[in-house]
Amino acid sequence: MTSKRSGASAAGVVWRPMPPSALADELFDLTFAPAPELLAWVRATFIYPAGPLANPDHAHLQDAALGFLWASSGYASKGRRVVGTAEDTVMAGMGSPWKRARAEQQLREWFGAVPRFVITVDAFYWREADDAAACALVEHELYHLAHMTDEFGAPAFTKDGQPKLGIVGHDVEEFVGVVRRYGPGDPDGSVARLVIAAAAGPRVEEAQIRHACGVCAAKV
Repeated sequence: MTSKRSGASAAGVVWRPMPPSALADELFDLTFAPAPELLAWVRATFIYPAGPLANPDHAHLQDAALGFLWASSGYASKGRRVVGTAEDTVMAGMGSPWKRARAEQQLREWFGAVPRFVITVDAFYWREADDAAACALVEHELYHLAHMTDEFGAPAFTKDGQPKLGIVGHDVEEFVGVVRRYGPGDPDGSVARLVIAAAAGPRVEEAQIRHACGVCAAKV
């Protein structure tokens, strides 16, 4: 996979798509554009079993109703630049009938239908990122789209046999999946610090950790 090119090579390698050049001209106003080419690339590269970077962790998304958007830039949150988001449109459309109808109308104008999940990517970051960083960003967002479990911890399915999906936050499994494929990233980042801490061995016994964190104890 060669960086910063669109289309397909003669060797059959699918190049990662680039956002429309018009978005690069939006220096001040935050604008959005549907990215069907990005969705097609993500499915062909990561989700479908025959993809060149196929990841079985995303197998439950093969038939999921997904939509991708380009954003002309990222935004700041808690002192960090956000370059990608994953949203559940069911949750985003909650509220008054007007709010729900307005949100659904916008989604239909972008995608022709209302997808279950929308992933938004910072177009400026995507243009500047190398292939590994771009792939890690996409997979990071895909890991938020989880196959939910039932009361027994087994994968849950809808009445028509489809995986029951939902948005989940960051957890150890997300870190493992991304680090296994792309490494810990920024050496000063939180994931790299987690890897270093794990390699150094525990300073506190497991029982003490469980008593210190009620959330961790509830998930054991």
